[in-house]
Amino acid sequence: MPSFLKEFFKRNGVGMGSVMLGLVLFWTIGLIILPQLSMLDFSFRPNLPPPEIGGPKDVYTLENYKYLIYGPEGGSQDYNAVDLRVFFRTLVAAVCVTVFNLILCYPIAYYLAQTKGNHIRIFALMLIIPYWINEILRAFALRIIFGETGVLNNLLVGMGLFDTPFDFIRNDIALYAGLGYAYILLMIFPIYNVIESLDRNQIEAARDMGASWPMIHRRVVIPYAKPGISSGCTMVFMLSAGALAAPQILGGPSSLWFTQLIYQQFNDNSDWPQGAAYAVVLLVTCILLVLAIMRLFKVNMGDIGK
Repeated sequence: MPSFLKEFFKRNGVGMGSVMLGLVLFWTIGLIILPQLSMLDFSFRPNLPPPEIGGPKDVYTLENYKYLIYGPEGGSQDYNAVDLRVFFRTLVAAVCVTVFNLILCYPIAYYLAQTKGNHIRIFALMLIIPYWINEILRAFALRIIFGETGVLNNLLVGMGLFDTPFDFIRNDIALYAGLGYAYILLMIFPIYNVIESLDRNQIEAARDMGASWPMIHRRVVIPYAKPGISSGCTMVFMLSAGALAAPQILGGPSSLWFTQLIYQQFNDNSDWPQGAAYAVVLLVTCILLVLAIMRLFKVNMGDIGK
């Protein structure tokens, strides 16, 4: 038995350790790895009627992946411009949502971590309570707020800032705001958990030496909070790129999300192999982007797991 397992069972006991290990393995293998492998297998299969599945025509093929790049055979364009445009726009939008959340949440996380008092608990509770409501209901609430006759437009028109209501839905402002709001806690609390352990004496020492607040954050706080920042950015980016409810409810007519294409392939077109191929491409691309950014900023997987 490996030494880390011996230490694990020694700390938790054989019974409890076996239960915990079994649950982790069930979660990892049964609910993550096996479904993804099944999805990967589907992506290489042709779309056949049920009676022909498993027959001589049911062989592995790359056609589902070629469709994303080249579109249907005999199409009017050399490339599948529509789907590729939606794919890259989804990734860029997910990056923008992640950067927006980081800029918004870093000061909040720093304030929560470095300020003491009961009012901080109340502030944290006010952040958490809205997330007791289902994500779909929150998305519909945001649609009401950002609608042409919604609260925000009524306020702006009433203040005289706009003569006519502004279409926040069609301009994707509601969508990006909804995505940023949906995952704000996933950015705040990883950063908060790291900054909370930062010794305030380091900040005071930097201030005594004449460092400005921007320099203190750039040289002291941000390098120390890098694991929390990496963890928060990873979760927000992956979930934003894979979001479905917010784009469906808050997206305008021209803001098609790549997950909506996947949904259409699975449910509207009943083309599970094509939908699986699109899902695999999105998953692999997001993982490669995250790994590339981690390498660029010199962050390893152990930092994210802290």
